[in-house]
Amino acid sequence: MAGEHNEDPMAYGDYHERPEPDDGEGEYEGGERGFIGDTYRKFRGRYTGQASPGQPPNGGPGQASGLMSGLVSTLHGAVHGIGSEVRQRVSGKDRVSSHTHSGPDCDSSMHNSFQNRFGSFAAQRTGNDIKWFVDGCGYMWAVSRALEQARESIWILGWWLSPELYLRRPPIKNEQYRIDRMLQAAAQRGVRVNIIVYKEVTQALTRKFLTPTIPRYLHSLLPRHTDNLTSALSALGLAATFASLEYIESENQLMNPVVPVCSSHTKHALENLHPNISVFRHPDHLPDAQTIQSSLVSSLQNMSLSAKTATSLPLDALKAVYGMNEDVILYWAHHEKLCIVDGKTAFMGGLDLCYGRWDLNQHPIADCHPSNINDTVFPGQEYNNARVLDFQDVPHWQNNKLERTKNSRMGWSDVSVSLRGPVVEDLRAHFVERWNFIYNEKYDVRKDVRYSRLTFNQSEAGAYQQRPPSFPSAQAYPPSNAYSQPYSRQVDTDDAEAGSRGFGSSSGDEGRHHHHRPLQGEIDEMAGAVRDRFSDGVQRMGNSYEHHRHVYGGYQEAGIPCQIVRSCSMWSHGIPAEHSIQDAYIDIIERSQYFVYIENQFFITATSDAQKPVRNKIGAAIVRRILRAAKAGERYKVIVVIPAVPGFAGDLKDDASLGTRAIMEFQYNSINRGGHSIMEKIANEGFDPTEYIRFYNLRNYDRINTSGVMREAEQRSGVKFEDAQHQYNDAVELPAEYPSQGDDGQHRKFSMNRRMYNEYQQSTDAMEQQRGLGGGRWDSVSECYMLGGPDLRRVPWENGNMTEMDAFVSEELYVHSKVLIADDRVVICGSANLNDRSQNGNHDSEIAIIIEDPTPVDSFMNGRPWRATKFAATLRRQLFRKHLGLLQPQDMGRPDANFEPIGVPNIYDFGSEADRLVVDPLSDSFLSLWNSRAHENTQAFGKIFHPVPHDDVRTWKDYDDFYEYFFCKGETVAEGKEGTKVPAKYEWGHVVAEEFSPGQQGVREVKELLHTIKGTLVEMPLLFLIKEDIAKEGMGLNAFTEEVYT
Repeated sequence: MAGEHNEDPMAYGDYHERPEPDDGEGEYEGGERGFIGDTYRKFRGRYTGQASPGQPPNGGPGQASGLMSGLVSTLHGAVHGIGSEVRQRVSGKDRVSSHTHSGPDCDSSMHNSFQNRFGSFAAQRTGNDIKWFVDGCGYMWAVSRALEQARESIWILGWWLSPELYLRRPPIKNEQYRIDRMLQAAAQRGVRVNIIVYKEVTQALTRKFLTPTIPRYLHSLLPRHTDNLTSALSALGLAATFASLEYIESENQLMNPVVPVCSSHTKHALENLHPNISVFRHPDHLPDAQTIQSSLVSSLQNMSLSAKTATSLPLDALKAVYGMNEDVILYWAHHEKLCIVDGKTAFMGGLDLCYGRWDLNQHPIADCHPSNINDTVFPGQEYNNARVLDFQDVPHWQNNKLERTKNSRMGWSDVSVSLRGPVVEDLRAHFVERWNFIYNEKYDVRKDVRYSRLTFNQSEAGAYQQRPPSFPSAQAYPPSNAYSQPYSRQVDTDDAEAGSRGFGSSSGDEGRHHHHRPLQGEIDEMAGAVRDRFSDGVQRMGNSYEHHRHVYGGYQEAGIPCQIVRSCSMWSHGIPAEHSIQDAYIDIIERSQYFVYIENQFFITATSDAQKPVRNKIGAAIVRRILRAAKAGERYKVIVVIPAVPGFAGDLKDDASLGTRAIMEFQYNSINRGGHSIMEKIANEGFDPTEYIRFYNLRNYDRINTSGVMREAEQRSGVKFEDAQHQYNDAVELPAEYPSQGDDGQHRKFSMNRRMYNEYQQSTDAMEQQRGLGGGRWDSVSECYMLGGPDLRRVPWENGNMTEMDAFVSEELYVHSKVLIADDRVVICGSANLNDRSQNGNHDSEIAIIIEDPTPVDSFMNGRPWRATKFAATLRRQLFRKHLGLLQPQDMGRPDANFEPIGVPNIYDFGSEADRLVVDPLSDSFLSLWNSRAHENTQAFGKIFHPVPHDDVRTWKDYDDFYEYFFCKGETVAEGKEGTKVPAKYEWGHVVAEEFSPGQQGVREVKELLHTIKGTLVEMPLLFLIKEDIAKEGMGLNAFTEEVYT
């Protein structure tokens, strides 16, 4: 059923036809989503109707229907007018930001006036060392190494931290490397551990708190000359709107929290281990109802924006219900992923230290080990598939409900970095500012001796303006200190204060941001002292030489220039909004010469103000750069890799998946739909957008070992595998305060509950010595699509609890990276997604780093010699090779240099055959390999597993035929408390067997087709549901709530 993909004009703009509006009513059908519009349609649907066949269009009930329609239309118009007036008055839509978009979210009076490039709080610094980590295995090993060597402090800032997370695998061999035990051991050594985690929303803000205050206030905004009828209808409409919302929300909350984390468990599980461990949870979300009402009304009454009021007023006052004001922060999150050890070694990027993130380069999604449960890699809740069932009951680690004998896990593709050097000073400053801001706001009044402010003592490693070595063809990315073009803002370089933009200490005000501006004399004196101390001197590099510094006890003459950028604001950091990450993205894209690679969890952006509510203009920068190349006849490429579906559970067609569909709709409208997308903008200028920008997803497969080995072990022991597995999970996830070995009563009680595990394991002792399926060699077949992997067609199988056909599984490989690489020279890596939540500054808080390694690497670009830089080129090639299946499978038991923290450089096999295939991202040979492999993989997955989204699915009817028919339960056929439904023909993610011949011949056909899959790269289905409104408007998705999804 997965037919050939053909180029289709709908892929970039010629999308589904919209029905013509009914006469006199169309104006209320389209356009902006809103509560009032939804209520209008609800009323109209109830009190108006289509004429039945043969019934005259006029007379009888039709007249009453028409009268009601007219009344409701008048009602809607009046109430909608109030809403528009309120929106216009509170949103300040005519205000123009000095940055990237219009509206109150970004007014120049709200922002820090930092003189550093991109408006960042931090200057660019050189003298740094940095290395990359692709996926969680190596990264978490490196973190574990740093934690066990910590001597003074460990600072962690994260979206989520799972105390029971194993940083090394398999767990049974690495008990001491579980993060709670590592932090406990560090605290016992005298290390101070400070942790900040996002405090998730635990309840939705219901409209019942806001009635009747809000409708009464809105009604009071009517002009004094409003006639009595309109006034009465408006009051009725407002009352009906909020009453209906209150009723609906009593049954189905408009914005049920979807975040599965449990920060309370994190806090108490860790703080119970040692008094040296302090955990802050932030923000607090909901004050009492009276505070909510008074705060919101106060915002509504203040209709003018200033630097002060804008910090507490969201996009418009009504959005304060779901957004934030001075007292209420509902759906914005702390999203940084940062770990700093002893103030010297830092880790940052896309990987949180939490469940679901640890993974290998080959991304195995099966973890059944019937011959030895101790080989389990993903214990308990670590075996997770967010598309099937998100994390449940996190504090009770043993209650993992995803059956690993039937369901695959979801692989996790991510990128992080480890660094050391002067740039860590800015990360330290960021953490101290955040810690002290939260302390002052929340913890100071508690007078708990566990908590105290942090002090920040500036080391001598400041902003270092030494010019890195230059090399040919590097003009697009010249030395990038704060005062060099093309990235810098215009600053007077003769200013004596411009030498350093770092941080200094300040007594009594540690929570605020500081500028450290040494006098020129002090700089010269410092430079002289360094020259005297080092008799051999230091080579000056051009006229930009200023001074030299001691860095952590050792001198560095050069190093990698890096700059920290961030997104933060009043609610998250206690400062005016900063969106230097977005500014950096825009600037680097526009100044790129040949090529930009983006790998991100989301892709929601705007090309103009017409794409409200989306406001970040990264998409506009992409369009401008592509059109510049197209009009000049230059070759230029943008490659984007994102997830196929946001990682939330549920069938896309279910009402519960509204948020998932909303995100998908915003992404498609950013890419190729809606009239203002990137591809449509390019096509409107007469160019084929697919020649310049393409989008891809990742997907993989595996085989669950439910073979005859499992059946034999169950028969020998009399114990079901899943029962034994659950008791194993209980063992490895026991809280850290209970010793892994010992004689305490709790441990003895727990040991008694391991009877089934012990009996099962004893029955497999002889089997473990067997070769093949009994020896565990084929518990996963994920290495088969990697470089040098075995031929899947020759991998053995013995039917047991299920056939081999049923044992194969597939799932999207979830892209969680937040990386941009330009021209193999510049890298942005951090926590920021490509969407408004991460980029706008006043929503989620984020941190990222810009890396401009001066170390030259001979390479090629568009068939010509090109001087790339080592960090950017090796990271980009490593990612491309992984996606194409050109990396060898990673061995968790054999750590190499890429497992070590900073201090041990990355290793990369320059000049290998696989490396040569990905050297030139613009060459015809590479693009042919990349696109053909993505296409072949897509075709194979489509036929075998029928995954959605898929290009053959353009309507909901197609969705039913292609997907629901095979994988969703049928209608209820028997009455009962919950009813009985017809079971699905196939389990989620399993083979659609009827696409193949029966019996062993069908298995051979499946394995033959799977054998053609290399790597995990697949095409993004740009035609998926293109003839439908993916996220149908309604009470839960409208102009007041949709900003949460952008």
